[in-house]
Amino acid sequence: MSEVSDQRKEGNSVGDVLPHVTAGVSSPPGALERPAGAPRPLQSDGLQPHSGASAVAADEASTSPSQGKPIVVLVGNPNVGKSLFFNAFTGQYVDVSNYPGTTIEIARGTAGDVTVVDTPGIYGVSAFTAEERVAREVIRRADVVLNVVDASNLERDLFLTQQLCDMGLPMVVALNLMDEADRRGVKVDAKALVEELGVEVISTVAVKRAGFGEVREALRRARPGRPNPDLEPRLARWETRVARRGDALLVLEGDQEVAAEYGLEPGGARDELYRARRVRVNRLAARVIRQGTGAGAFRSRLGGVLMRPLTGFPILLLVLACIYFFLGVLVAQTLVGFTEGTVMGGYVEPFLRRLVASVAGDSGTIFQLFAGSYGVITLTITYLLGLLLPLVLGFYFLMALLEDCGYLPRLAALTDRLMGSIGLNGLAVIPMILGLGCVTMAAMSTRMLGSERERKIATALMALTIPCSAQLGIIAAVLAGQGGAWVTAAYLAIMIVLLGGIGRLLDRFSPGRASDLLLDLPPLRLPRPGNVFNKTFRKTWSFLKEAAVYFLAGSAVLSILDVSGGLAAIQRALAPLVTGWLRLPPESAEAFMLGMVRREFAAVRLYDLALSGSSVLVAMVTVTLFVPCLASVLVILKERGRTFTALVWVGSVGLAFLVGGVVAQVARLAGW
Repeated sequence: MSEVSDQRKEGNSVGDVLPHVTAGVSSPPGALERPAGAPRPLQSDGLQPHSGASAVAADEASTSPSQGKPIVVLVGNPNVGKSLFFNAFTGQYVDVSNYPGTTIEIARGTAGDVTVVDTPGIYGVSAFTAEERVAREVIRRADVVLNVVDASNLERDLFLTQQLCDMGLPMVVALNLMDEADRRGVKVDAKALVEELGVEVISTVAVKRAGFGEVREALRRARPGRPNPDLEPRLARWETRVARRGDALLVLEGDQEVAAEYGLEPGGARDELYRARRVRVNRLAARVIRQGTGAGAFRSRLGGVLMRPLTGFPILLLVLACIYFFLGVLVAQTLVGFTEGTVMGGYVEPFLRRLVASVAGDSGTIFQLFAGSYGVITLTITYLLGLLLPLVLGFYFLMALLEDCGYLPRLAALTDRLMGSIGLNGLAVIPMILGLGCVTMAAMSTRMLGSERERKIATALMALTIPCSAQLGIIAAVLAGQGGAWVTAAYLAIMIVLLGGIGRLLDRFSPGRASDLLLDLPPLRLPRPGNVFNKTFRKTWSFLKEAAVYFLAGSAVLSILDVSGGLAAIQRALAPLVTGWLRLPPESAEAFMLGMVRREFAAVRLYDLALSGSSVLVAMVTVTLFVPCLASVLVILKERGRTFTALVWVGSVGLAFLVGGVVAQVARLAGW
């Protein structure tokens, strides 16, 4: 039997069983024992409120300790309150970054002599989704696990708890949301739960920090839980060939990535083990849960109303209208108009230009590079603080509200079949509607989708076919004032056909298939202000830190092209295509160049040309399909990588001129 198994049988405390984990190094394939080294117990001052940031570097992926400190990993299903425990243990200042190679955010902080890591919400330690892969890598190397469960949904949450017990990880269970369970009439026998699991179980109400002191104390006594006894003989053959008992379980369940680390052939017992685990959890739940009568009946009925098509879609339209008004009008137009136009354009940019001029003069190449129309300093600061900051704040605030109140998963369930027709699931409705506000923040919101395939399809559809709110307002004015009813109807028909057609093509030719919509439906509740604001500001700060380098590089490239005459050369090269194929005035080439910086700039320039008839339709279709603005391109680059961004950029140029030219030639043949 492995070292982990022996220690679990002896019932030693966390100080006796914590292995030494070498930072960022996995054991070699074929290792016969766990890595050697001194144990790392949780000291008496650990897990007290702390305000210092973790020193763990982003590229260590939070699987490595900070300066040799033990790692406490928070694990639980979505919407169980893990972040509240994390904030209480680590204080306000934490390190939030993407796990290497993904867009999944991992938060790390320190509490005394302990590193605390918050993992994405998961339903099992597996590799079905990107979130689960990241969580699996962090959990495998944990010294202690704090498993946060929802007392009102215990039968669901205990499946993950039992898997953690089967992995032999020292752990404590936080029985959270006890107030919610009381309102719903759910009674949990915590003493019986301790007997069944073999670990300490602490009742908590995270929003009030009730029970947090007991959790901190219990973590110092953490011990492995009681595994399914039927596992022991089956794990024996694997435990001598891997570094950790948890790895042995994952290999037995058929985890190909973990098996490959050790050069082993993965087992095929996942379905069998999952069924056995579910049977064990059902029996356990039947013993510890008593369902009474609570006050949650109204919220339960309301949840059903939100998901029934007859009532859910009218409510959805109202919610989407509110989302569009908040993000597309108040934030993307009104607030950004003030921050970017008034603050940056009226005060910050003139100050920066004077500052550069005092060093390099107010003319010449140096001034143009750093403070000209596309200056590295002026454009970067304006876009980051004047444009991106209010957009990101607004987006994360709204997402935190929708997540906290429990509406987001119900919205996804309602629209799942509709979005499935273009290779997406119901969660994609949020990025698509946000794209009508701003493609920049919509590209960020694709993180909520379950697979990289779906994120790419949604991002491509938004970049290619959906106009942002600023551009949409100008397009509507052009169509109404210069086009007329038939041009407006033709424009809408073309864009709807393109959206559906491109979606079907991407679905057909993208490897894989749309992921099933597997959602937890948390109870509807009023959003908690502290939780909402904490998520908003933490994620905003993290995103801006990462995005700054992309905006700096993008503005540098654009500035160099401007100074070197590259932009003018591109405009001249486009002119014959614009006049011959699109049948538009030569000045339209300038509009498309302006659209590379901001989409609405192109629409405004075309509006100034006073087009008429079919030219209006051609111009509006082409400018809608043309490349996303610079801010959107840079965010897509950050989220999806260089290859995908280049394909989208080239594809949008080709699609815009292809469709616009076809419309122009059809109109010419028809005599319009």
